[in-house]
Amino acid sequence: MTKPFASSADTGEKVETLELLADGVYALTAEGDPNVGAIEGEDFVVALEARATPLMARRWLERLRDHTDKPVRYLVLSHYHAVRVLGAAAFDGATIVAHDHTRALIAERGEQDWESEAVRMPRLFAGAETITGLTWPDVTFSDRLTIDLGGDRGEVQLHYCGRAHTSGDIVAWLPAERVLFAGDLVEAQAALYTGDAFHSDWSGATLDRVAAFNAAQLVGGRGAVVRDGAVTDAIEATRSFLRTMIDTVGGVHRRGGSLLEAFEAAHAALAPTYGRWPIFEHCMPFNTQRLWDELEGVDHPRIWTAERDREVWELLQ
Repeated sequence: MTKPFASSADTGEKVETLELLADGVYALTAEGDPNVGAIEGEDFVVALEARATPLMARRWLERLRDHTDKPVRYLVLSHYHAVRVLGAAAFDGATIVAHDHTRALIAERGEQDWESEAVRMPRLFAGAETITGLTWPDVTFSDRLTIDLGGDRGEVQLHYCGRAHTSGDIVAWLPAERVLFAGDLVEAQAALYTGDAFHSDWSGATLDRVAAFNAAQLVGGRGAVVRDGAVTDAIEATRSFLRTMIDTVGGVHRRGGSLLEAFEAAHAALAPTYGRWPIFEHCMPFNTQRLWDELEGVDHPRIWTAERDREVWELLQ
């Protein structure tokens, strides 16, 4: 039986859970859908991620308005993927903050990524007609940027930890509360998407830097909020996924096998632990193709288009 393409058959609504992580610190999770968050300053809010459409973003903001009526002054985007950024028009007047590389990637491949992800994950694009165009950051940085929250609210630090899920992923760190919004650098019981990744960097130095925050609470890109010892578990599960990909796909590549053989080997190795986690089947063909490209010497990820998506999917299913 042919598997439905990517997440095209995932049509069921997810239960959303809004959690208060500390005074004025919020996370909205949704059973493996992309997570979002917010941090209250003295008289403004820092929003984290924009969702895929303004309609979806407004639904999140309506939930947030049950807790605060402060205006959103900053919208922080962890990376460039369409499901994270295209809802930015809902945050009218907010200053959009991202990494230097994220701006460059939007310029290089934002249109193609929009088309690709809308077909892969149609349920997340409810209200697609409300998208006003590509999202462009107003402020970018290379290593670290700090937002003063005002009064006695402390600060939120934005850090670049290295190449990983993309070349421009950032995390948001609240040092006083020891809360880390890790974006897609860490997933908590949700499969990794590595189609635009740098597998060795991510599994090594980048995750080491994430672990070094010693967070008491971590909000990953997908999955539940994790706390205390479960933070380390989530980081190490992410690392194990990546290293298993590297070992299995790399082994097939070294012996001169095929891309299909590499996919089958990686799938077989990962499925017992990760196979029931959200988006596992969706991710694996694209993950394998990207890692194979790396092994072939392609450092800068090739652009995914709707056409290329289908070609890879049909080849590996």
